[in-house]
Amino acid sequence: MTATAATQGDLPVVQCIARARIPTTQGPDIFLHLYANNRDKKEHLAIVFGEDIRSRSLFKQRPGESQSDRMIRGAYVGKLRPGRTIADTDDVLGMSLHFDEKTGELLYESQTTWDKDNDTLVRIHSECYTGENAWSARCDCGEQFDRAGRLIACEHERETGIVGGNGHGVIVYLRQEGRGIGLGEKLKAYNLQDLGADTVQANLMLKHPVDARDFSIGKAIIMDLGISNVRLLTNNPDKIQQVVYEPYIRCVERVPMVPIHWTNENEGIKSKEIEGYLRTKIERMGHLLQEPIKLHSSTE
Repeated sequence: MTATAATQGDLPVVQCIARARIPTTQGPDIFLHLYANNRDKKEHLAIVFGEDIRSRSLFKQRPGESQSDRMIRGAYVGKLRPGRTIADTDDVLGMSLHFDEKTGELLYESQTTWDKDNDTLVRIHSECYTGENAWSARCDCGEQFDRAGRLIACEHERETGIVGGNGHGVIVYLRQEGRGIGLGEKLKAYNLQDLGADTVQANLMLKHPVDARDFSIGKAIIMDLGISNVRLLTNNPDKIQQVVYEPYIRCVERVPMVPIHWTNENEGIKSKEIEGYLRTKIERMGHLLQEPIKLHSSTE
């Protein structure tokens, strides 16, 4: 599969414009990929665990470019170090990339590049400023983002027995705040929730869809990263349907995102708002959660 294949049909054209190694505070290095596309003007991201998961659009050879150009945009193999001059070969690690002489496309080699047929742990995550940056207890988005990273990094999760990614996987980070309605409208929806509406009702009262998100850019990014068999981290049945793009992307497993507080009462988010939020996801949006909270009860 080439990068061109990821743009066919109704999918947007995506282009990875830069990649950089990010050392993390709680686990392995990740490789942050920044994407442009022809559908919107937002900068979507892929947080990649595993140096060998490679963007086809980033690594494709470009006419007239130098090896320095390739290193600066992140199209290199192995590790960067002072004095290195060749992007396509890491002499210290004994690794080299090879390319199609006519098209410049990266050629798959098991020694250097993740096999597209490997079952790969993937989270498609929509931006949530309040949950990720403002310590919000209205939703579990920040918790899900953190947990997805831990699951991809680990071999298995002791509390749930979930098989992790063992250092290989991707969080596709889409810039579609508030289920696609934007941060300003999301804050208005929060005020309506304080007035008694649930998250579904609030969106409808503001004349927005219950869920306005579009996952087509996420699919194109997954394909650009050379991933075919997805173990999808989600509770959302709609997201399972949207990620499949036969014959290029298959969802081989749904991996549940169980709220941490449900398995450890001393950790995770516990609040009146989060119970109401999760209850609405289950009752109104059909999310695949088997919860200990009482359904059809007041959130007072």
